[in-house]
Amino acid sequence: MKQHANSAHRKELSVGEVAHRSGVAVSALHFYESKGLISSRRNTGNQRRYTRDVLRVVSLIKVAQRVGIPLAEIGEALATLPERRAPSADDWRRLSDHWKNRLEERIDHLVKLRDQLDGCIGCGCLSLEACPLRNPDDIAAQAGPGARLFDPHKPPDTTTSA
Repeated sequence: MKQHANSAHRKELSVGEVAHRSGVAVSALHFYESKGLISSRRNTGNQRRYTRDVLRVVSLIKVAQRVGIPLAEIGEALATLPERRAPSADDWRRLSDHWKNRLEERIDHLVKLRDQLDGCIGCGCLSLEACPLRNPDDIAAQAGPGARLFDPHKPPDTTTSA
């Protein structure tokens, strides 16, 4: 009986072991857990215990973060995976295909920003009507007159003025 308990224990990792093996700080693991990205159980001594598949999940999180995927989107993707199973190569392919499209959009936006930036440095125009970086195609005008806070990549809010 005692041997069975030890073999079950060896299948689980402490938070320190996960941190050491994944190269992620303990505080980051606690944060991921608070956001529902990973999970643990508490042993009789109230210590966190992780199944070994958490190492693959943490790796997936870190790779996705490195390419700029927000944690909320990573969480949505992880929620599509069957519980209690490490992400497989097929899972990763499916997730990365979705993220590739988002990355392509971001890259296109950054290239456009880079190419338009030269014309704005030192121009001093401060014209929201004419500025291709801050107000492309004069989208702020859709909200009517007056000062507005807006994200040029989202439709203007027509209900609030500053």
